[in-house]
Amino acid sequence: MKVAIIEDEPLAAEKLERYLQKHNGEVVVMAKLPSLETAIPWIVENQDSVDLFFMDVQLTDGLSFEIFADVPVRKPVIFTTAFDEFAIDAFKVNSIDYLLKPITFTDLSRALKKLKSLQEQFSKPADLAPIVQQLRKKKYKDRFLVRIGNHIHSIPCEEIGYFYAEGRDLYLRCGNHKKYLIDYTLEVLETLLDPERFLRINRSYIVQLNAITDVIVYSNRRLKLTLEPKAEDEVVVSREKVSKFKNWFEGN
Repeated sequence: MKVAIIEDEPLAAEKLERYLQKHNGEVVVMAKLPSLETAIPWIVENQDSVDLFFMDVQLTDGLSFEIFADVPVRKPVIFTTAFDEFAIDAFKVNSIDYLLKPITFTDLSRALKKLKSLQEQFSKPADLAPIVQQLRKKKYKDRFLVRIGNHIHSIPCEEIGYFYAEGRDLYLRCGNHKKYLIDYTLEVLETLLDPERFLRINRSYIVQLNAITDVIVYSNRRLKLTLEPKAEDEVVVSREKVSKFKNWFEGN
């Protein structure tokens, strides 16, 4: 059996490969793909050479379900996910199994046995649009609580221009130019915010698309942003984020 693994955590991909080969020594992992950007063109060119896909639900650049909007996947898929609070029932009714992280060898064996009994049902791509909609409703935050003195306010995401780190503290800044301290990290925020609206552009900033009023070509192939509300310091897209930023800025 030939397998492709779409997983953005290298250790998780290696563990999955070990379990696959333990289950069946004839398993060949054709590719380990860490993102939508790498997975989509690979599937277009190579899916006829594989028998099964493993897809992590949440990748660094989006949900793996987005692949199905661009590519007519013709092979069976087993999903992996760290989020047991959503989509599991949808996976079951669509005859697609899932492995809940941390994955065990027993879980993997059970999924492959189920796959074997359902092979005939994978002749056509599953309709995953309802699952994508369900995930998007449940996954992304639409507001944040902030404390103002003895009062707690709820701020909708559409009113937030950007999030930024200042030392060990993290703030959000609103259209009213006020900033509020919040109890998150930028890494956690990246998993909570809608990637179509928000993007992390460097080690300190996550910006909302509508807050960008100007983009200026900067030194060393970087970009400088003008934001509204105005930032207190210079906001520059780091070099490693420039390509992703351009695709995001153009695609929305």
